[in-house]
Amino acid sequence: QVQLVESGGGMVQAGGSLRLSCVYSGRTTAVNGMGWFRQAPGQARELVATISWSGTSTYYSDSVKGRFTISRDNTKNTMTLQMTSLQPEDTALYYCAAGIRGTTQYLTEAKDYDVWGQGTQVTVSS
Repeated sequence: QVQLVESGGGMVQAGGSLRLSCVYSGRTTAVNGMGWFRQAPGQARELVATISWSGTSTYYSDSVKGRFTISRDNTKNTMTLQMTSLQPEDTALYYCAAGIRGTTQYLTEAKDYDVWGQGTQVTVSS
């Protein structure tokens, strides 16, 4: 069993920054690729960024590329999402997710993730 707990959400003005963290526990050796997703009210869940097990490969959605940075520290069982230049359209519930099946690569499809956190709210005001 793997558990994920997000933190770091909050309310910020447009142009501001936030740093989200995801701590994973339990069978941490089973955790491979990880990612951040978000879901705004009335919209589908979308991938924000994803990172390989080693942390050397990353992928970003076009909407956040150049503004958000994903990273992880497996010695601390933590994945982070540094968000800068936040805009109102970034407002959403942000979820941490982990894959525990074979591949150590990053994962771009929600169906490839096995474990999800409860989410942390990010609200950006104009």
